[in-house]
Amino acid sequence: MVVIAHLSDIHIDDGQRSIDRTRTVMDYLDDLPYDLDAVLVTGDIADHALPAEYEQARKLLVSRHPMLVCPGNHDDRAAFRQHLLGQPGTAAPVNQVHRTADAVIALCDSSVPGKHEGYLEDETLAWLEDVLAQTPETVPVLVGFHHPPVLLHEPFIDGIRQFGEERLAALADRHPNLAAFLCGHAHTPAVTTFAERPLLVAPGVASTLRLPWERRAHPQDYVDLDHPPAFAFHVLDDEGRLTTHYRCVTN
Repeated sequence: MVVIAHLSDIHIDDGQRSIDRTRTVMDYLDDLPYDLDAVLVTGDIADHALPAEYEQARKLLVSRHPMLVCPGNHDDRAAFRQHLLGQPGTAAPVNQVHRTADAVIALCDSSVPGKHEGYLEDETLAWLEDVLAQTPETVPVLVGFHHPPVLLHEPFIDGIRQFGEERLAALADRHPNLAAFLCGHAHTPAVTTFAERPLLVAPGVASTLRLPWERRAHPQDYVDLDHPPAFAFHVLDDEGRLTTHYRCVTN
């Protein structure tokens, strides 16, 4: 059985609030009486892509569990690489893979420099195709990125979702062991499908999105800053069934 913690959208800035909310989740995960197979953070690590924000995030995103982190639309690839990952600060897509005995996790960079919408570059799709080609057909692969490639029925998020998604769907059709897609960006826990697979959206750590039918009292106020930080547990069992549990965490 594979157990993964999935968080997203920590939006580290120069305030204490984002630090405290991220630390609350990371402390919860480190205090678990169980070793997770991975902790995924699917984008929007920094709020303004500043070096100081990434330096702070680098201190926070430390765990006894294996960590994988990808950029979101608030991130800058070069600064992300240099100040968070400790790598040369190039503008190439930030793609990472983590292999366990029972599953493979591939985190793809769906960010588009200078824009808020998402798109998987040809370089990233080629990288993902190679990851899948190197993985035995009996081993499930979970693919993560920041931007959801489908409508979530929230106009603001839908306007800056991942586009060009038909290319990813065609890739999935060629690889039956691609088990599910994981993403963030929406600041709301959500479950839907894409390319006939589960698409699982992590809640936001920094804030929660109010959906259109929740805004009667606040028609323009679509961000809830009072809801506690949250994340997802994804459980892939020995029969290949994927189950997701969502958790809110308070101090």
